[in-house]
Amino acid sequence: MRAATFFDGATWREGVARVDDDGRMLLREVASPAPVPRLDGVIIGGFTDHHVHLQLVEVDRLTGSRLGRVIDLGADPAVVASYAGAARLGAPRIEFAGAFLTPPGGYPSDRDWAPAGSFREIADRTAAASAVAEMAEAGASCIKVSSNSDAGPVFDDDLSRAIVTLAADRGLPVVVHAQGAGEAQRAARLGARALAHAPFTERLTDDEIGRQAAALTWISTLSIHDGAERATAIDNVRRFHEAGGSLRYGTDMGNGPTPVDLHPGEVAALLEAGVDGVRLLQALAPADPRDPTAPLLLLPARDGDPRDARELTPDDLKA
Repeated sequence: MRAATFFDGATWREGVARVDDDGRMLLREVASPAPVPRLDGVIIGGFTDHHVHLQLVEVDRLTGSRLGRVIDLGADPAVVASYAGAARLGAPRIEFAGAFLTPPGGYPSDRDWAPAGSFREIADRTAAASAVAEMAEAGASCIKVSSNSDAGPVFDDDLSRAIVTLAADRGLPVVVHAQGAGEAQRAARLGARALAHAPFTERLTDDEIGRQAAALTWISTLSIHDGAERATAIDNVRRFHEAGGSLRYGTDMGNGPTPVDLHPGEVAALLEAGVDGVRLLQALAPADPRDPTAPLLLLPARDGDPRDARELTPDDLKA
Protein backbone atom coordinates (compact mmCIF):
# COMPACT_ATOMS: atom_id res chain seq x y z
CA MET A 1 0.00 0.00 0.00
CA ARG A 2 1.19 3.51 -0.82
CA ALA A 3 0.00 7.00 -0.03
CA ALA A 4 -0.54 8.74 -3.36
CA THR A 5 -1.45 12.04 -4.95
CA PHE A 6 -3.91 11.54 -7.81
CA PHE A 7 -5.76 13.63 -10.40
CA ASP A 8 -9.50 12.98 -10.50
CA GLY A 9 -10.08 14.58 -13.92
CA ALA A 10 -10.47 18.08 -12.53
CA THR A 11 -8.09 18.59 -9.61
CA TRP A 12 -5.42 16.94 -7.44
CA ARG A 13 -6.43 14.84 -4.44
CA GLU A 14 -4.80 12.65 -1.80
CA GLY A 15 -5.46 8.97 -1.26
CA VAL A 16 -4.09 5.47 -0.78
CA ALA A 17 -3.37 2.93 -3.52
CA ARG A 18 -3.12 -0.78 -2.86
CA VAL A 19 -3.20 -4.18 -4.53
CA ASP A 20 -6.13 -6.36 -3.48
CA ASP A 21 -6.09 -10.15 -3.05
CA ASP A 22 -7.01 -10.65 -6.72
CA GLY A 23 -4.04 -8.58 -7.88
CA ARG A 24 -6.14 -5.55 -8.84
CA MET A 25 -4.81 -2.08 -8.07
CA LEU A 26 -7.34 0.08 -6.25
CA LEU A 27 -7.27 3.73 -5.23
CA ARG A 28 -9.42 5.49 -2.68
CA GLU A 29 -9.48 9.03 -1.36
CA VAL A 30 -8.49 9.05 2.30
CA ALA A 31 -6.12 10.89 4.56
CA SER A 32 -3.12 8.58 4.40
CA PRO A 33 -1.90 7.09 7.71
CA ALA A 34 1.44 8.58 8.68
CA PRO A 35 3.48 5.36 8.53
CA VAL A 36 2.36 4.48 4.96
CA PRO A 37 5.17 5.06 2.46
CA ARG A 38 4.47 7.50 -0.35
CA LEU A 39 4.37 6.51 -4.02
CA ASP A 40 7.23 7.90 -6.06
CA GLY A 41 5.13 9.83 -8.58
CA VAL A 42 1.44 10.67 -8.99
CA ILE A 43 -1.49 8.69 -10.34
CA ILE A 44 -3.76 9.66 -13.23
CA GLY A 45 -6.39 7.71 -15.15
CA GLY A 46 -6.23 6.88 -18.83
CA PHE A 47 -6.56 9.83 -21.21
CA THR A 48 -9.48 10.60 -23.56
CA ASP A 49 -9.02 11.15 -27.28
CA HIS A 50 -12.13 13.13 -28.23
CA HIS A 51 -11.73 12.70 -32.00
CA VAL A 52 -10.88 9.34 -33.55
CA HIS A 53 -11.95 7.28 -36.58
CA LEU A 54 -11.76 3.66 -35.53
CA GLN A 55 -12.59 2.24 -38.96
CA LEU A 56 -9.32 3.79 -40.19
CA VAL A 57 -7.02 2.22 -37.56
CA GLU A 58 -6.25 -1.23 -36.14
CA VAL A 59 -8.65 -1.16 -33.22
CA ASP A 60 -6.89 -3.97 -31.36
CA ARG A 61 -3.86 -1.71 -30.95
CA LEU A 62 -5.85 0.41 -28.47
CA THR A 63 -5.64 -2.37 -25.90
CA GLY A 64 -2.86 -1.58 -23.46
CA SER A 65 -2.53 2.04 -24.64
CA ARG A 66 -2.61 5.02 -22.28
CA LEU A 67 -6.11 5.89 -23.48
CA GLY A 68 -9.03 5.25 -21.17
CA ARG A 69 -11.73 6.52 -23.53
CA VAL A 70 -12.03 7.38 -27.22
CA ILE A 71 -14.83 9.15 -29.06
CA ASP A 72 -15.35 8.18 -32.70
CA LEU A 73 -16.55 11.13 -34.78
CA GLY A 74 -17.49 9.52 -38.08
CA ALA A 75 -18.07 5.84 -38.77
CA ASP A 76 -20.71 3.34 -39.85
CA PRO A 77 -22.84 3.26 -36.67
CA ALA A 78 -23.32 -0.51 -36.80
CA VAL A 79 -19.58 -1.15 -37.12
CA VAL A 80 -18.47 1.26 -34.39
CA ALA A 81 -21.25 0.05 -32.07
CA SER A 82 -19.87 -3.47 -32.52
CA TYR A 83 -16.43 -2.20 -31.50
CA ALA A 84 -17.91 -0.59 -28.40
CA GLY A 85 -19.81 -3.74 -27.49
CA ALA A 86 -16.75 -5.97 -27.86
CA ALA A 87 -14.31 -3.83 -25.85
CA ARG A 88 -11.66 -5.96 -24.16
CA LEU A 89 -10.15 -5.75 -20.70
CA GLY A 90 -7.44 -3.10 -20.88
CA ALA A 91 -9.02 -1.38 -23.90
CA PRO A 92 -10.46 2.13 -23.70
CA ARG A 93 -14.17 2.76 -23.43
CA ILE A 94 -15.57 3.60 -26.87
CA GLU A 95 -18.19 6.29 -27.46
CA PHE A 96 -19.30 7.42 -30.90
CA ALA A 97 -21.31 9.82 -33.01
CA GLY A 98 -22.08 7.36 -35.78
CA ALA A 99 -22.21 8.66 -39.33
CA PHE A 100 -21.38 12.18 -40.49
CA LEU A 101 -24.56 14.10 -41.36
CA THR A 102 -23.90 16.09 -44.53
CA PRO A 103 -25.88 17.67 -47.38
CA PRO A 104 -26.12 15.78 -50.68
CA GLY A 105 -22.63 15.97 -52.20
CA GLY A 106 -21.16 17.42 -48.99
CA TYR A 107 -17.95 16.46 -47.21
CA PRO A 108 -16.89 13.65 -46.82
CA SER A 109 -19.19 11.96 -49.33
CA ASP A 110 -16.61 12.37 -52.11
CA ARG A 111 -13.62 11.14 -50.08
CA ASP A 112 -12.04 7.77 -50.84
CA TRP A 113 -11.13 7.33 -47.18
CA ALA A 114 -14.75 7.53 -45.98
CA PRO A 115 -15.92 3.94 -45.33
CA ALA A 116 -19.28 2.75 -46.61
CA GLY A 117 -21.99 3.78 -44.16
CA SER A 118 -19.87 6.47 -42.49
CA PHE A 119 -22.00 9.38 -43.75
CA ARG A 120 -25.65 10.15 -44.38
CA GLU A 121 -26.63 12.69 -47.05
CA ILE A 122 -29.47 14.76 -45.60
CA ALA A 123 -31.77 16.71 -47.93
CA ASP A 124 -34.52 17.85 -45.54
CA ARG A 125 -35.86 17.76 -42.00
CA THR A 126 -37.50 14.37 -42.50
CA ALA A 127 -34.20 12.82 -43.53
CA ALA A 128 -32.48 14.58 -40.62
CA ALA A 129 -34.99 13.18 -38.13
CA SER A 130 -34.48 9.69 -39.51
CA ALA A 131 -30.68 9.97 -39.33
CA VAL A 132 -30.63 11.38 -35.79
CA ALA A 133 -32.99 8.62 -34.66
CA GLU A 134 -30.77 6.00 -36.31
CA MET A 135 -27.64 7.28 -34.54
CA ALA A 136 -29.40 7.55 -31.18
CA GLU A 137 -30.79 4.02 -31.43
CA ALA A 138 -27.32 2.71 -32.31
CA GLY A 139 -26.05 4.16 -29.01
CA ALA A 140 -24.47 7.44 -30.11
CA SER A 141 -23.34 9.90 -27.42
CA CYS A 142 -23.31 12.88 -29.83
CA ILE A 143 -24.22 13.81 -33.40
CA LYS A 144 -21.54 14.77 -35.95
CA VAL A 145 -22.44 17.41 -38.57
CA SER A 146 -20.25 18.32 -41.52
CA SER A 147 -20.10 22.03 -42.34
CA ASN A 148 -17.14 22.20 -44.72
CA SER A 149 -17.74 24.97 -47.25
CA ASP A 150 -14.21 24.50 -48.62
CA ALA A 151 -15.15 21.04 -49.91
CA GLY A 152 -18.77 21.31 -51.00
CA PRO A 153 -22.28 22.31 -49.93
CA VAL A 154 -23.25 22.90 -46.29
CA PHE A 155 -26.62 22.87 -44.55
CA ASP A 156 -28.56 26.11 -44.57
CA ASP A 157 -29.31 27.74 -41.22
CA ASP A 158 -32.84 26.32 -40.93
CA LEU A 159 -31.78 22.70 -41.45
CA SER A 160 -28.75 23.15 -39.19
CA ARG A 161 -31.00 24.44 -36.39
CA ALA A 162 -33.41 21.56 -37.01
CA ILE A 163 -30.62 19.00 -36.58
CA VAL A 164 -29.49 20.68 -33.34
CA THR A 165 -33.08 20.57 -32.05
CA LEU A 166 -33.64 16.95 -33.11
CA ALA A 167 -30.40 15.93 -31.42
CA ALA A 168 -31.24 17.87 -28.25
CA ASP A 169 -34.60 16.08 -28.10
CA ARG A 170 -32.57 12.87 -27.82
CA GLY A 171 -30.20 14.37 -25.25
CA LEU A 172 -27.33 14.45 -27.77
CA PRO A 173 -24.96 17.41 -28.33
CA VAL A 174 -23.95 18.34 -31.87
CA VAL A 175 -20.27 18.34 -32.83
CA VAL A 176 -19.49 20.24 -36.05
CA HIS A 177 -16.66 19.84 -38.53
CA ALA A 178 -16.51 23.58 -39.29
CA GLN A 179 -14.20 24.45 -42.16
CA GLY A 180 -14.25 27.51 -44.40
CA ALA A 181 -14.82 31.21 -43.85
CA GLY A 182 -17.44 31.89 -41.19
CA GLU A 183 -18.30 28.26 -40.48
CA ALA A 184 -16.98 28.20 -36.90
CA GLN A 185 -19.01 31.27 -36.01
CA ARG A 186 -22.08 29.83 -37.70
CA ALA A 187 -21.78 26.64 -35.62
CA ALA A 188 -21.80 28.72 -32.44
CA ARG A 189 -24.71 30.86 -33.61
CA LEU A 190 -26.84 27.84 -34.58
CA GLY A 191 -26.52 26.02 -31.27
CA ALA A 192 -23.78 23.41 -31.75
CA ARG A 193 -21.95 22.35 -28.59
CA ALA A 194 -18.47 21.57 -29.93
CA LEU A 195 -16.12 21.94 -32.88
CA ALA A 196 -14.46 18.74 -34.06
CA HIS A 197 -11.34 20.75 -34.96
CA ALA A 198 -9.92 23.96 -33.54
CA PRO A 199 -10.52 26.53 -36.33
CA PHE A 200 -7.66 26.39 -38.81
CA THR A 201 -8.86 27.97 -42.05
CA GLU A 202 -9.11 31.52 -40.73
CA ARG A 203 -7.79 33.60 -37.85
CA LEU A 204 -10.74 34.52 -35.67
CA THR A 205 -10.95 38.03 -34.24
CA ASP A 206 -10.71 38.47 -30.48
CA ASP A 207 -14.45 39.22 -30.36
CA GLU A 208 -15.18 36.02 -32.28
CA ILE A 209 -12.90 34.09 -29.94
CA GLY A 210 -14.88 35.47 -26.99
CA ARG A 211 -18.16 34.29 -28.51
CA GLN A 212 -16.66 30.87 -29.22
CA ALA A 213 -15.38 30.55 -25.64
CA ALA A 214 -18.86 31.33 -24.31
CA ALA A 215 -20.66 28.84 -26.54
CA LEU A 216 -18.48 25.95 -27.66
CA THR A 217 -15.91 23.36 -26.67
CA TRP A 218 -13.03 22.94 -29.13
CA ILE A 219 -11.41 19.58 -29.87
CA SER A 220 -7.78 20.36 -30.63
CA THR A 221 -6.51 18.16 -33.55
CA LEU A 222 -3.60 20.59 -34.01
CA SER A 223 -1.07 17.98 -35.09
CA ILE A 224 -2.88 17.12 -38.34
CA HIS A 225 -1.86 20.54 -39.75
CA ASP A 226 1.37 22.04 -40.97
CA GLY A 227 2.46 25.40 -42.35
CA ALA A 228 0.01 28.29 -42.28
CA GLU A 229 -2.95 26.18 -41.16
CA ARG A 230 -1.04 24.92 -38.12
CA ALA A 231 0.07 28.43 -37.19
CA THR A 232 -3.51 29.70 -37.52
CA ALA A 233 -4.93 26.87 -35.42
CA ILE A 234 -2.35 27.33 -32.65
CA ASP A 235 -2.91 31.09 -32.57
CA ASN A 236 -6.68 30.56 -32.32
CA VAL A 237 -6.24 27.97 -29.56
CA ARG A 238 -3.88 30.20 -27.59
CA ARG A 239 -6.41 33.05 -27.51
CA PHE A 240 -9.37 30.71 -26.94
CA HIS A 241 -7.52 29.19 -23.96
CA GLU A 242 -6.70 32.66 -22.58
CA ALA A 243 -10.38 33.60 -22.93
CA GLY A 244 -11.35 30.66 -20.71
CA GLY A 245 -12.61 28.42 -23.51
CA SER A 246 -13.08 24.71 -22.91
CA LEU A 247 -10.47 22.64 -24.78
CA ARG A 248 -10.46 18.90 -25.29
CA TYR A 249 -7.58 16.81 -26.57
CA GLY A 250 -8.30 15.08 -29.86
CA THR A 251 -6.08 13.82 -32.66
CA ASP A 252 -8.29 12.82 -35.61
CA MET A 253 -6.77 9.36 -35.14
CA GLY A 254 -6.83 7.57 -38.50
CA ASN A 255 -6.14 10.78 -40.44
CA GLY A 256 -2.76 9.63 -41.71
CA PRO A 257 -0.26 7.59 -39.67
CA THR A 258 -1.31 8.80 -36.22
CA PRO A 259 -0.30 6.94 -33.04
CA VAL A 260 -2.93 4.60 -31.62
CA ASP A 261 -2.12 5.93 -28.15
CA LEU A 262 -1.41 9.30 -26.59
CA HIS A 263 -0.11 11.48 -29.46
CA PRO A 264 3.16 13.23 -28.49
CA GLY A 265 2.80 15.73 -31.34
CA GLU A 266 -0.67 16.79 -30.19
CA VAL A 267 0.53 17.33 -26.63
CA ALA A 268 3.48 19.35 -27.97
CA ALA A 269 1.15 21.53 -30.03
CA LEU A 270 -1.09 22.21 -27.02
CA LEU A 271 1.96 23.19 -24.99
CA GLU A 272 3.04 25.50 -27.82
CA ALA A 273 -0.39 27.12 -27.61
CA GLY A 274 0.14 27.80 -23.90
CA VAL A 275 -2.04 24.99 -22.56
CA ASP A 276 -0.12 23.49 -19.64
CA GLY A 277 -0.36 22.41 -16.01
CA VAL A 278 -3.81 21.51 -14.73
CA ARG A 279 -5.49 22.97 -17.82
CA LEU A 280 -3.52 20.54 -20.01
CA LEU A 281 -4.56 17.60 -17.85
CA GLN A 282 -8.17 18.77 -17.96
CA ALA A 283 -7.97 18.91 -21.77
CA LEU A 284 -6.54 15.39 -21.81
CA ALA A 285 -9.51 14.41 -19.62
CA PRO A 286 -7.99 11.51 -17.71
CA ALA A 287 -10.51 9.16 -16.16
CA ASP A 288 -10.98 9.32 -12.40
CA PRO A 289 -8.50 6.67 -11.20
CA ARG A 290 -10.88 5.72 -8.37
CA ASP A 291 -13.06 4.12 -11.05
CA PRO A 292 -12.15 0.41 -10.90
CA THR A 293 -12.48 0.17 -14.70
CA ALA A 294 -10.05 3.04 -15.41
CA PRO A 295 -6.50 2.25 -16.51
CA LEU A 296 -4.05 3.61 -13.96
CA LEU A 297 -1.04 5.60 -15.11
CA LEU A 298 1.98 6.86 -13.20
CA LEU A 299 3.35 10.34 -13.87
CA PRO A 300 6.75 11.30 -12.36
CA ALA A 301 5.39 14.46 -10.70
CA ARG A 302 2.37 16.77 -10.54
CA ASP A 303 4.06 19.13 -12.97
CA GLY A 304 5.32 16.27 -15.13
CA ASP A 305 4.89 16.00 -18.88
CA PRO A 306 1.85 13.77 -19.67
CA ARG A 307 3.91 12.19 -22.46
CA ASP A 308 6.01 10.59 -19.71
CA ALA A 309 3.03 8.77 -18.20
CA ARG A 310 3.35 4.99 -18.04
CA GLU A 311 1.21 2.13 -16.79
CA LEU A 312 1.09 1.82 -13.01
CA THR A 313 2.11 -1.70 -11.95
CA PRO A 314 1.63 -3.69 -8.71
CA ASP A 315 5.39 -3.47 -8.18
CA ASP A 316 5.03 0.33 -7.87
CA LEU A 317 2.80 -0.19 -4.83
CA LYS A 318 5.00 -2.62 -2.93
CA ALA A 319 6.16 -1.31 0.42
